[in-house]
Amino acid sequence: MNCVTENDKRITAGTKEWADHNINCIIGCENNCRYCYAKLMARRFRKATYENWSTMKIREDVVQRSFGKMSGRIMFPTSHDIVDIPGVREACFITLGKLLESDNEVLVTTKPRFSIIKQIDKRYSDYKDRLQFRFTITSVDNNLLQFWEPNAPLFEERFKSLKYAFNKGYRTSVSIEPFLDRKPHVLIRKVEPFCSESIWIGKMNYIPSDSSLTDDVQPFYSEVRRNYEINHLFEIYNDLRNFNKIRFKDSMMIKLSNHGLI
Repeated sequence: MNCVTENDKRITAGTKEWADHNINCIIGCENNCRYCYAKLMARRFRKATYENWSTMKIREDVVQRSFGKMSGRIMFPTSHDIVDIPGVREACFITLGKLLESDNEVLVTTKPRFSIIKQIDKRYSDYKDRLQFRFTITSVDNNLLQFWEPNAPLFEERFKSLKYAFNKGYRTSVSIEPFLDRKPHVLIRKVEPFCSESIWIGKMNYIPSDSSLTDDVQPFYSEVRRNYEINHLFEIYNDLRNFNKIRFKDSMMIKLSNHGLI
């Protein structure tokens, strides 16, 4: 029997905070983020390894599936990204198209490639009333992005994608989870004018112990641990809680609550 841990529960809660359903049509993700929960789960349940996670495999059963109208909002994708690899890209577009054509409300979550966002606009602009973007932008510092999210777009491309979608009239929001800068305030000020809806802030949930890390990467992990020390989380919460668009992820709120700070 598999034991369900508190971390497993938080993974489920993480997607349910944003949507009633989630759909994925790929196993693996080219981004290969060091903190990725999906990679951790895939390894635990032997669907992929750390070594082959960045090689994306199409789930033909999902691509060929017929989707009906679902109650509530669907998040797509949640365990992979939409990337500009021809077969993967088309699998994602086919799946997204079926969801929208079935009158579903879809939240597209992505570390955005500008080329992908332009193609989504070209193909699915008729569905703007049921299509919302939530772009993951975790830092303004490309050095941090290249370490933690090695194959994902740099800040400038993500920011360009956000502005493009906003100016095209889509509902836009940003996820700063996990926040990688010591303080996310600069990033928030940059993205806020182009967010028609919320800006979500959360911490990193899976940080390996120092004993498993090599000397060259330990400084990055030490710094990110400092970001999520309880006093610093509380400082950020106090700084930002009265901003209208700011939302805090459950992972952060649970930690603050467990320490009696909220």
